[in-house]
Order: sequence, then C-alpha cells, then structure tokens
Amino acid sequence: MVTLWNTWGAWLLPISVLAGSIVLALLVHYVVFAAGKRIADRSGGVIYNSLVQHAEGPTRWIFPLIGIILALPILPVRWELAQSLRELVGLGVIGAIAWAIILLTEVLSDAAYARYRVDISDNLSARRIRTQIAVLRRIFNIVVIVVSLGIMLMTFSSVRQLGTSVLASAGLAGLVVGMAMKPTLSNLLAGVQIALTEPIRIEDVVIVAGEYGWIEEIRTTYVVVRAWDLRRLVVPLSYFIENTFQNWTRQTADLLSYIYLYCDYTVPVEELRQEFRRVLESTPLWDKKVCVLQVSDSSPQSIQIRALASASDSGKSWDLQCYVRENLIRFLKDNYPESLPLRRVDYRGSLDGNQPSPGSMPPPGVMVHQHGPNGSASGQEV
Repeated sequence: MVTLWNTWGAWLLPISVLAGSIVLALLVHYVVFAAGKRIADRSGGVIYNSLVQHAEGPTRWIFPLIGIILALPILPVRWELAQSLRELVGLGVIGAIAWAIILLTEVLSDAAYARYRVDISDNLSARRIRTQIAVLRRIFNIVVIVVSLGIMLMTFSSVRQLGTSVLASAGLAGLVVGMAMKPTLSNLLAGVQIALTEPIRIEDVVIVAGEYGWIEEIRTTYVVVRAWDLRRLVVPLSYFIENTFQNWTRQTADLLSYIYLYCDYTVPVEELRQEFRRVLESTPLWDKKVCVLQVSDSSPQSIQIRALASASDSGKSWDLQCYVRENLIRFLKDNYPESLPLRRVDYRGSLDGNQPSPGSMPPPGVMVHQHGPNGSASGQEV
C-alpha cells in the first residue's frame, strides 16, 4: 500500500503542477479577452474587433501551452521525461507561431476589406483589391502550414536521417508527386495568375458555361459562382485560365440593353422612336447615356426594329429590357394594331360578289390580297 502511494505520489505532484498551470492560463485568457472585447466595443476599430474575433479561438490553445512552458523548469520529474515534454512543447510552439502568422494575415485582410468597401456604386478598385487579398492570403496560409509541418518533422532525428537517405531519389519522387497532383497544382498556379492578371474579381458578373451569375468566392483551387436563381456553380480555377468566358464588369459595370421588335412594314418608325424615348425618361433604370431606335433588318414578312438603351449595371439592364419591351408592345397594340406582324396571302378569286368555298378561306388574322379577272386587287384582313 505504501509502495502504491509512493508511486502515485511521484506522479501526482507533476500532474497537479501541469493542471494548475493550464487552469491558470485559461483564467488569464478569459480575463484578457473579456477586457479586450470591452475595449473593442468602445473603440469600434476594425483592427481591434478583428483581432479579438480571430484570436480568441487560437489563443485558447496557445495560453495553456505558454503555461506549460513556464511550469517545465519546476516539474519534479526525471530528465528523460522532462526532455520528452520539451520536445512535445516545442512542436506546439512551432504550431502556435504558424497559427499566429495566419492570424495576423486575417487581421490585415479585415483591415484592408474595411478600407476598400464593395457596397458602393463605383466598387471596381475595391473588388480588385479584395480579390487579390483573398487569393494571395489563402496561398500564403498554405505555404505557412507546409513550412511549419516541415519544421516539425525536422525536429525528429529519425526524420532527418531518413531525409538524408532518400535525398538521391527526391527528384524521382517529386516527379511522381507532381504528376499525381497535377490538377491541384494547376489550380494553385491558376490562383496566382488570377490574383496578378485579374480576369475575374469578387462580385464580377460573368457567364460561365452558359450560366449567368456573380463571382461569390475565389478559393485556393476553385471558384464559387452564384447563379441568378441562387444556385452555386463550383468551377475549378484553371477553367478561367484555359477557357473563354464572359465578364460583364471587367472594366465598368454599365451595359447596353437591347430589344428587338418585329413589325409590319406599315409601322410608324418615327412615332415609335418618340415613344421609346418617352418610356426611357419615365424610369430610373435608364442612365440617360444611350437612346437609339433603328430599323436593323427586314424580311419579306416583317421588319426588325432594334431599341438600344444604357443602364448602370447588369441587373438594371435586364429590368430595363423587360420594361421597354412591354411598353412598346402596348403602344403598338393600342395605337397601331395594324403595325403588328401580319401574314399575307395572294388569293386568286372573284370580285364579282361570289364568295369562295369555306375550305378555301384563309385562317383568321391573315391579310388577303384578292385579284379580280380584270387584274384589279383589294386587300383586307380576315
């Protein structure tokens, strides 16, 4: 019984010291962040709020680690056990340093985001800066994680010896790994290209694979496109480097809206042009830059009229198209119904009052040109 008590007693004191240091570190963590939250709420600064928000979780592990480091010199344990604890704590310190570097990039990114806002009308430069920061931050975080893991592994002597023995075959191994990770590596390199050349930015309006949407997220290896019906398209980053796509907000957000009307040859073009301008002036969707209505094409059955107007962004452009189309069709229907598209039939019959047989009558809504025996003609809509 005495031997068992002595054995437990030898372990009880070190465990108590470690547990006490961890509890004390967590208590200090709670006090520090409680005060930090109050300071952040009073100051309202972006950096303070971001620091408190991002640092609270990681430091919940870093503070106990610091407590263990401070308690190691006074632990009543054998040298071998203390050395093992130091090696374990050293791994934690490396991970904590990497975590702190990643935390610093998050805080700096939030400060830059607050400076370059996208909730304004002219947000082209803000979207460009945000895109570069988002892509480069993720790539930098991956590099930090890989380097920290490599440093952790190099702290073990067995790993260093293994690395020396396989150094001769490192080239072949790298080639094999590169071939196996070709899609991932190509997407990572595409991310760097996108950050530098900016073919797309956050909240750019694009058409990708026939889908209309907005660039919602740019991740390390893929892009999330928010479609107009709120679907999400997940597209590899390499797609935007290797394929053609439409970017409607590459330089500016304003677009030209156009509609096509197909009318009869009798349509009064000048009256329709005046009505088009009146319709545009009646809506705030028009930005008052472009107002053009022209006969753009013709066929034996009808003429094609193109109405062209400008809008400040893609959403207003679509709404403006629908608004103009509805009002111009209503104007023609109410004032010039005969200008709507008609089908004409050349009917060879008699004009002496005799009616043709019911089976030979054209369908309703067809303009009939009827020729008499003496070559005279008349036209009427049936």
